[in-house]
Amino acid sequence: MSKVFGYPKFDENGEMILTTYDNEYRAMMMDIRVYHMEAGETRTFYRKGEEAAVLLLSGSITFAWEGQKKTVSRKDVFTEGPWCLHVCPCVEMQVEAGEESEILVQCTQNDREFESRLYAPEDAPWGYSSVGKFGNVAKRRVNTIFDHDICPESNMVLGEVLNDRGNWSGYLPHRHPQPETYFFKFDRPEGFGASFIGDQVYKSVDNSFSAIPGGELHPQAAAPGFQMYTCWMIRHLEGNPWLQTDRCEDERYTWLHEAEL
Repeated sequence: MSKVFGYPKFDENGEMILTTYDNEYRAMMMDIRVYHMEAGETRTFYRKGEEAAVLLLSGSITFAWEGQKKTVSRKDVFTEGPWCLHVCPCVEMQVEAGEESEILVQCTQNDREFESRLYAPEDAPWGYSSVGKFGNVAKRRVNTIFDHDICPESNMVLGEVLNDRGNWSGYLPHRHPQPETYFFKFDRPEGFGASFIGDQVYKSVDNSFSAIPGGELHPQAAAPGFQMYTCWMIRHLEGNPWLQTDRCEDERYTWLHEAEL
């Protein structure tokens, strides 16, 4: 049985591996890695038969792809929106760090072609959800960088969530058939939260991740005093892509929608 939670570390080359096609998290059907880059360092990404998305988490980098270049920066995931370059199979990308930086790279197998796109913060604006519901303790900010509606040729979904301190996200408890990976960051190094996967509960900390099998319930919570960031990544299933309307809530808790709390 595949594992569902992990506490990875950066290796001596600045690479931190989350999920691959053949490690303990193979059920995610994605290759997801985080890279710590020093100023002046360059990394090249070329995945034959795979689409790839490079998301800037912090720092300043220059993207180079298909004869184009763009320098972008992000102070951190808590104060500024995302920059993300998404390319189809067989497109080479280069990332050069102008300062100490961190990037997340999400890949999956795909044989379709589509136009490469650099998503800017204004393309994926933060929006509050669950405002005023459930005693207002499930209020969170969400953005969707790309999904099936934005890029129907892709086999992936990529977005971000910011939990207010002490609040829940993914609430009510919900499930969907497609596997999903959450990558967590906290605004303080001692920050923590709780990640629920089915009937199992894990302590989420900075740089931890959950690998949620399709069909499992998966709400999250941040401890009071700490802001929690979640990068959420979904792998579409063949003939069954994840859609924004596909949220399937646990019927045991749907009464809370009408409750006065």
